[in-house]
Amino acid sequence: MTLPTWLQGLPDPDRMRATDAWAIEQRGIPGIELMERAGRGLADLVAEVVPSGAIAVVCGKGNNGGDGYVAARLLREGGRDVRVLAIAPVEELRGDARASAERVSDIEPFHVPRVDGCAGAVDALLGTGFSGVPHGPVAQAIAALNTSGAAVVAADVPSGVDAASGMVEGDAVRATATATFAAAKPGLWIDPGKSRAGTVRVVDIGIPPGAPVPEPDIGLIEDAPLLAALPSRAAGWTKFTSGHVLVAGGSRGLTGAPSLAAEAAQRAGAGYVTACVPASLQTIFEIRLLEVMTRGLPDDDGSHTAAGVNEVLELARRGGALVVGPGIGRTGGAFAFARELLARAEVPVVLDADGLNAHAGDLGALAARPFPTILTPHEGELARLLDTGSDAVKARRLEHVRAAAAAAQAIVVLKGDDTLIADADGRVAVSPGATAALATAGTGDVLSGVIAAVLSRSLDPFMAACAGVRLHAHAGIRAARERGVDSVIARDVIEAISYTL
Repeated sequence: MTLPTWLQGLPDPDRMRATDAWAIEQRGIPGIELMERAGRGLADLVAEVVPSGAIAVVCGKGNNGGDGYVAARLLREGGRDVRVLAIAPVEELRGDARASAERVSDIEPFHVPRVDGCAGAVDALLGTGFSGVPHGPVAQAIAALNTSGAAVVAADVPSGVDAASGMVEGDAVRATATATFAAAKPGLWIDPGKSRAGTVRVVDIGIPPGAPVPEPDIGLIEDAPLLAALPSRAAGWTKFTSGHVLVAGGSRGLTGAPSLAAEAAQRAGAGYVTACVPASLQTIFEIRLLEVMTRGLPDDDGSHTAAGVNEVLELARRGGALVVGPGIGRTGGAFAFARELLARAEVPVVLDADGLNAHAGDLGALAARPFPTILTPHEGELARLLDTGSDAVKARRLEHVRAAAAAAQAIVVLKGDDTLIADADGRVAVSPGATAALATAGTGDVLSGVIAAVLSRSLDPFMAACAGVRLHAHAGIRAARERGVDSVIARDVIEAISYTL
């Protein structure tokens, strides 16, 4: 599996261990030299984050502790007041970690009071190989770091975080910053691990390229190459080659959602947008949407029914992309409409909101579609799709988004600050974040419209989903800058899309 060039690979711990072993065994780089470089980078970050005051360096038994010992020595050499606190005696350490510890004087057994009163602390307890629940003195040290009030810098990964997935099964260090070695790991960018990592700094420890290990299947989106690759309107294009988007949604009391999706698609570049809405509500859309076409479909008291499917399919003969779900509600007729439309539509589909709920517990129904499908659930919607609880999805976001993509044979966009875009082939793209301003009603509908606009230009669906997520994120950031985080509404995000493009 090869990641696109606009994804920065995030190697899991197994790949990193294999890479380290190759550098040591095949390229002849001493392990102690790699540890010295890691410790140097860690010390440099500590000096930036905590420019003055005492520092507690809390070291575990493995190589992560060895990195901490190196950082402690170098900080002392730089004139800093450093307390070196060990979870285990030096005699219990092995290899490079022991060699590094033996170069440090005044190592104390870990005591909680020795962390209190320090301006900063270094978490060098558990490395990237850890998973599960911390116990004993390590758990005690994690709790002490979290309650000390000190700015904490983590070595490679905050202790308690699963570096491969971001899972946190027990307590975990809440770091101000993390110095991660050679490459960032998935757990630093995927929640709940992301929320523990703080600012992530990748430290080059001198491992040359070319390690014969499998390429990562998870990558962090790099905006510049991704967004630069998006096609732009050119001479000779028509409104249809600019992108044709259909939005099928709406019901009584829920006319805003399809309107936002339609307008967002236009701002994101679609040249022709049609809102397919219940006929009894069509006047509302005609008044509200000046540039968007509308098509009134047979309805039952303002709700879609399966009788409207054929008209949408007729419009879809022009190609483009179809958004299904915004504002359709949860009536039996609306669910039947969504399910039949997905089964029969011969264009790429973005499935959102109650269009997702119409397929709760039956993702396999989507797997038979021979055309691209992009699902855009939040944690609760994904839980319903997988017939599990939202707390389970929240705790294991990577696991669940991959399971949904495989079951539906679709691209699944699990929304969040760490939005995950999973393909059925196992690839996962991670969004580097957006803004809390997007935590307001309607922004999910905006995202669906943006993705559909990009998808309608015949772009690779995985790329379209990733590009839509990042355009939406940047629009949210700009709207927050102009309006303030708490004052942003969905329409502000739509207006900011043009500046993002």
